[in-house]
Amino acid sequence: MESYKSFIGGKWVGTEATTHNVNPSDTKDLLGLAAQSGIEHVNQAVAAAREAFPAWSTSPIQLRSRILDVTGNEILARRDELGRLLASEEGKTLREATGEVIRAGEIFKFMAGEALRIPGEVLDSTRPGMTVEITREAVGVIGMITPWNFPIAIPAWKTAPALAFGNCVVIKPAELVPASAQVLADILHRAGLPDGVFNLVLGKGSVVGQALIEHPGIDAISFTGSQGVGENIAQIAASRMIRCQLEMGGKNPLVVMDDADIDIAVECALDGSFFATGQRCTASSRLIVQSGIHDQFVERLVSRMKAINVGHALDPQTHIGPVVDLRQLESNFSHVHSARAEGAELIYGGERLDLATPGFYMSPALLIATHNDMKINQDEVFGPVASVIPAADFDEALAIANNTRFGLSSGIVTRSLKHAAAFKRHSQAGMVMVNAPTAGVDPHVPFGGRKASSFGPREQGRYAIEFYTSVKTSYIQP
Repeated sequence: MESYKSFIGGKWVGTEATTHNVNPSDTKDLLGLAAQSGIEHVNQAVAAAREAFPAWSTSPIQLRSRILDVTGNEILARRDELGRLLASEEGKTLREATGEVIRAGEIFKFMAGEALRIPGEVLDSTRPGMTVEITREAVGVIGMITPWNFPIAIPAWKTAPALAFGNCVVIKPAELVPASAQVLADILHRAGLPDGVFNLVLGKGSVVGQALIEHPGIDAISFTGSQGVGENIAQIAASRMIRCQLEMGGKNPLVVMDDADIDIAVECALDGSFFATGQRCTASSRLIVQSGIHDQFVERLVSRMKAINVGHALDPQTHIGPVVDLRQLESNFSHVHSARAEGAELIYGGERLDLATPGFYMSPALLIATHNDMKINQDEVFGPVASVIPAADFDEALAIANNTRFGLSSGIVTRSLKHAAAFKRHSQAGMVMVNAPTAGVDPHVPFGGRKASSFGPREQGRYAIEFYTSVKTSYIQP
């Protein structure tokens, strides 16, 4: 039986109170017991980070780069082992889990390079003989709250730039995925990260998360999760006059035009809507299909959905693993029920599956005869559920695509350069895909959206420096 602990000031800290870490592919498989830390542990973690900050923020950039590179190398070397661990506690397939581990390793290695490329400027002043230097400095102690759907990649893309630019970290991962978080803390520690620079506090969001965002020793908050929690964080951050970075989901459209390559369109919809069990903020939950191709597209998509194998995450024959837990499973079914009550037709799936092992299995669901005002097309489901919305032409499809409070990712499948260019220009989303699934982004490019999807500077790539550093302007008179 594994015991998952918090990591504070370079030491592992357990608690008497624990929660079960259950395998969603087999609920009889108890992976371990996770500590339930409290406010006192948040206080200890923040104190450790503040004590470590002066030395770490002025540490040699080569040291930071080496530690991040060593971390990335170990993650990549252990990709198979860590992929199995991640698949076991989160439920995504072994292929998807291993891919996520690889992405986390690549993020650390990329940021190892960025630690050596911190930009600055030297300018002549308008005052004769005076020089101006523009430099970047670490913000301070960063509080991080991460979700369960990418239990190592999202902590990686928040932690790696924070450390690269000289910040210290206190991170609270989602309760459902303590094992992946503990592994990351252990790897960073053994890579040579000084005590107190990275601190992990396990526990409930209502206790640990709230204490973290309210703590006076936290200089900035980076959060990925629901819109409601993100709005609460924004209000608290504003009242405290600290910066925050929020990623809060999406209701992403995939537009399929009459001139689309039908094979590409179906595969984009299948991947974007249902892979990773639909538990991606970039998932294609709204399929906006031009009338001329609508029936053929639906028929072909249903045919491909019937070939999807839902099963145990570690089974190599599985295409889609289980939903993460019972609460999410029931939420998915509730959304499907609500859509049908509003007049949508469930043309395929949407059922609970009884398989060889007891788990949170659901067949991927496709709803047709929907319109954009329906609840199913306005609220994020976060499961393997997609709805089809017919559109007469490009202008109507674009209007429907933009008619949402979210604006994370969007996509179009078309052979028309005119329509592709117009969609890229006028789509109200932070990321736009042409003839590609809406889900998926490279580790070296910015990630983020507009409207209710995101708030604050972008994550990932060289743009991460905007959140994790503060700009200083210095005047020098020789």
